[in-house]
Amino acid sequence: MYSKTRMLVAAACMTFASFANADNTTDLVQALVSKGVLTEEEGALLNKGHASEIEVQRKKEKKHWTGHVNIRGYVQNRVTKMIGDDGDDLANPVDLWSDRSVGTDSSINPDKNFLIRRARVIIFGDYGDHLSYYIQPDFASSAGTTGSVAQLRDAYGDINFDATKVHRIRVGQSKVPYGFENLQSSSNRLAMDRVDAMNSAVRDERDIGAFYYYTPTNIQELFEEISKQGLKHSGNYGLLGAGFYNGQGANRAEANDNWHFVARATYPWKTESGQIYEVGIQGYRGEYVPTTGRYNINGNNNVSSSANTGATRTPTISAADVKGFKDERMGISFMMYPQPFGLQAEWNWGKTPGLDLAQNRIEDKSLNGGYVQAMYMLKDWNNWGTFIPFVKWQYFDGYNKAETNAPQNKVNDWEWGVEWQIAPEVELMAEYHRMKRNNLVTGNRAGTKDYQSFDADALRVQLQYNF
Repeated sequence: MYSKTRMLVAAACMTFASFANADNTTDLVQALVSKGVLTEEEGALLNKGHASEIEVQRKKEKKHWTGHVNIRGYVQNRVTKMIGDDGDDLANPVDLWSDRSVGTDSSINPDKNFLIRRARVIIFGDYGDHLSYYIQPDFASSAGTTGSVAQLRDAYGDINFDATKVHRIRVGQSKVPYGFENLQSSSNRLAMDRVDAMNSAVRDERDIGAFYYYTPTNIQELFEEISKQGLKHSGNYGLLGAGFYNGQGANRAEANDNWHFVARATYPWKTESGQIYEVGIQGYRGEYVPTTGRYNINGNNNVSSSANTGATRTPTISAADVKGFKDERMGISFMMYPQPFGLQAEWNWGKTPGLDLAQNRIEDKSLNGGYVQAMYMLKDWNNWGTFIPFVKWQYFDGYNKAETNAPQNKVNDWEWGVEWQIAPEVELMAEYHRMKRNNLVTGNRAGTKDYQSFDADALRVQLQYNF
């Protein structure tokens, strides 16, 4: 009877202690044992029972989905000032298809001022040991002349083979594992835009498909270390990755009965000095169906409603290519993470559909291009935050298959800039951009030839806030 009474008293004490935490309960039992209120056997029995109760409660909490929903996001606000009189020729306007805040009074959209480039909200989490999910809409997309349109960017689930997440299969709309900078989040990239040579591989970097990723635990730990140090990582897309996807790009309907196949291998390592490097190789292959539309071929005012008369034309596609052109690339990547000096470089080669202006026809074309970027990270500089000055050169001799008519795009750009991380939640970035490239924003306007090359200089500023 006395033993039962002791046990009841101890259980009551443990109930009150459980409102604090498990450690307090264990300490209380040990105190009761040391005072002789409980025997060691009784103390061990109580601890065992309480541990079982905690485990049951944890399993209940784990099953409840609301305990595994995380929300974060970022917004990018931009403004651009053109330098000098570059691009003021009405017959040769300046437009940057990746950023509509860049341009002059002769641009397709002449009223340039502030622009919300991205407004992303990300919902993500784990549901048990075998499913990780990720949903990301963008509230700053465009539809025709309407801006600030909500559009889906990512919606996928990772099916993990086990709790270690070494092996996983990603199904849904997600980034296609091709190119370091393509995989790098826009919230994490130094320069304003991704380079044309790599970004033209996959429209919006995303597509619907299924991808397998293999990431050993030691590589996961190194990826996490790179991310925690704020070294501009691309994210965990596996040591090895491969999969199939539709091939037409994000939010685009499949246009032929043909899958694209992609494979990527990347290897990060850390030297004895602490410097981290990463090298990668990737490639994909499939058939792509370009879209066509009218464009001004010679800059004349003789605009005709007929498809191929007058100044405006619609390119032709041979019957053999209606269901798709050869679309294949191979690329290499190198990253020396900024500790404090860093280098980032990529290059790729391939085949793609492209517009032959002389023939007014879309044909099989070759491409090559890439970039080199140098940077220097000044962490917590004089208590003013982190500064990362950088210089970037990009080159592209190819075609942008995802743009209407798959026009030729020759790029030879320089960018000099600095990112100022004022606080984890606020970043300010400014760059001087010297552009030499083709204008891919078609206007189909009388007196203005489309797809011309232009030279222009611009000062571009972006304020980003993270939440």
